[in-house]
Amino acid sequence: MEMSVEIVGHAPAFVMVAETAADVAAREALLDRAMGPKRRKKSSEKLRLGRRPSEGLAFVARDAAGGVAGTVRLWDVRLGEGGPAALLLGPLAVDPSLKSVGIGSALMRHAIAEAARLGHAAILLVGDAPYYARFGFSAARTGSLAMPGPYERHRLLALELVEGTLDGVEGTLKAAGRKLKAQELNSAA
Repeated sequence: MEMSVEIVGHAPAFVMVAETAADVAAREALLDRAMGPKRRKKSSEKLRLGRRPSEGLAFVARDAAGGVAGTVRLWDVRLGEGGPAALLLGPLAVDPSLKSVGIGSALMRHAIAEAARLGHAAILLVGDAPYYARFGFSAARTGSLAMPGPYERHRLLALELVEGTLDGVEGTLKAAGRKLKAQELNSAA
């Protein structure tokens, strides 16, 4: 599903579209520019390693020339051992030259709407609470959950898409979902 977004005061418009294989190199370059070399060391990366994003939940923001101006992907996880399914969002990144024009917010709204449309029940992420609160994320329901590896507990945030999904959940998030094929693993390295 494609969504065209007019970013106020910024021409041309950007379009939110499903990521394609042709976007991989541009996405990786954008992530390197936006997040730096330490991005691959984050705890969230442990849950993404060797996995494909959740079906239908990898998006890019394209500029008028078709370039990748932003990216967001969601990943299938389990909330604790044998716990319910959920999504882990990340990374969300926008080209540093286009910060503060609304691309990140548009990508977030698009990703949340698509996750809900596809029937997912909850989204978790590790990020800045003041930024993600505007989309409904908070740490209020994540106190009994943990990330694999080091992370700052107050930055583990959640949004319930289906009320009650996070009731009583506990434990460490576990990777779930589709594994990368051998040829994808080689090109991802």
